[in-house]
Amino acid sequence: MEWVDEWDWNAIEQEQERSLTGALIIQEGLKLYGRPITLSSNGGAWFTLAKVRELEAAAATPAAVHLLTLPTGAQHYVTWNRAAGPAVQARPIHRAVNPGPDWLYELTLRLITVAPPPIPEPNLEP
Repeated sequence: MEWVDEWDWNAIEQEQERSLTGALIIQEGLKLYGRPITLSSNGGAWFTLAKVRELEAAAATPAAVHLLTLPTGAQHYVTWNRAAGPAVQARPIHRAVNPGPDWLYELTLRLITVAPPPIPEPNLEP
């Protein structure tokens, strides 16, 4: 799948405003999380209806955090980016009235980076 919005991200947030004297005030800060990761098959990969249903089930859990490993080896903690549209969007390759579990779909997954989940405290009880 292709990361279609990989280059639409700016890691630095900037605000500009004018003071009462007319001077330009610029504030900048590094964004820690919130980078969108939209993965799309764009005709390059097809997925079965069974896989689409599996991803829909994963997306049905509110606030779930997943570790995403990209083909480059880069890893990101992500959750579903519901504000950008459907978290899992599937389009059939060919239309059918009653598609079976092996029916093929193009797929778009909308994700957003988040902080890693907290590490559980070790249980020190004997």
